Amino acid sequence: MSIPTFYGYRRENGTVGCRNHVIILPVDDISNAACEAVAKHVQGTMALPHPYGRLQFGEDLELHFRTLIGTGCNPNVAAVVVIGIEPNWTNLIVEGIAKTGKPVAGFSIERNGDFKTVEQASWKAKEFVQYATGLQRVECSIDELTISTKCGESDTTSGLAANPSIGRLYDRLDPMGLTLFFGETSEVTGGEHLVAERCATPEIREEFMKTWTAYNQFILDQGVDLCGTQPTQGNIAGGLTTIEEKALGNIQKIGKVAKVQGVLAPAEAPTKKGLHFMDTSSAAAECLTLMAAAGAVCHFFPTGQGNIVGNPILPVIKVSANPITVSTMSEHIDVDLSGILRGEMDLDGAADALMDIMIRTLNGRMTNAETLGHKEFVLTKLYRSA
Repeated sequence: MSIPTFYGYRRENGTVGCRNHVIILPVDDISNAACEAVAKHVQGTMALPHPYGRLQFGEDLELHFRTLIGTGCNPNVAAVVVIGIEPNWTNLIVEGIAKTGKPVAGFSIERNGDFKTVEQASWKAKEFVQYATGLQRVECSIDELTISTKCGESDTTSGLAANPSIGRLYDRLDPMGLTLFFGETSEVTGGEHLVAERCATPEIREEFMKTWTAYNQFILDQGVDLCGTQPTQGNIAGGLTTIEEKALGNIQKIGKVAKVQGVLAPAEAPTKKGLHFMDTSSAAAECLTLMAAAGAVCHFFPTGQGNIVGNPILPVIKVSANPITVSTMSEHIDVDLSGILRGEMDLDGAADALMDIMIRTLNGRMTNAETLGHKEFVLTKLYRSA
């Protein structure tokens, strides 16, 4: 089997990325302004503001740390400046990222103030940008990568064409030895048994069913009608009337070949290759943030009615088979698969097109979401703060 190559950035710990970002990462919401000030001063950096990080505790705090550390560890990131209000949590995130060997530095605002913190962090950010821009792309094999998928604003064309096209691509990538993600826990409802049947071992099957059951029970415990939320208003307008219909289309994205090799907590990095299910929200920006934090370096996003989400460090390739969406939202769609519905393209041809756009994206081609500036970075919060 011939495994394609591309030119990417090999990091200090041996992982490979397709982007070379220097990020300014706030530990907490009240450090956003300092991070954004540094990013304004130093060209070539990118701040990732978010609304959380104060008075969180327990599993919620663990997820917060895991997501921020994982974001900094992502192979698409060359170097990281971390800014927080307090030194302890700031240092915890710095130490987690430092395990990769990549350049990282932390600054705390308490007893320093904004002016001093921004000045010191800007000097370090300048150093990191000059380091990162001196790096060269090298030839790498795609089997070194983690690829993810999640759909959004699905409709009937998603289950008929766009999602099965991703599935056909996954059928090709899995035997090549890549690490592959899928998730959206609530959106496999009604098809959870199909995912369970794909689990590689009884233990993985049990873990998957435990994860799905807990998520589903949480929803049921709220005692509310989710219609309009799940399925969304856009799903309903596109002809999907039940969560079961949506699930059967959603599951098409994992193809027919790969066995599920692991069940991951949100933002948890896998320990082996192959297809992995991640316990995630179905909200697009949240899901992409979690998958990027777990190491995904390129993402396929099939959409029916049209979804415009992006991510600051994870290039998002938009795919649609809906001819109306392709026409009215063409600036967002990287791959037009509407030819499948017209009988002009089959799933193998679609997979060829997806493989081609993936390799070009890995080599540096910006996706439409990147060119349009979509950098949605949304943390998942499990419960109220203390």
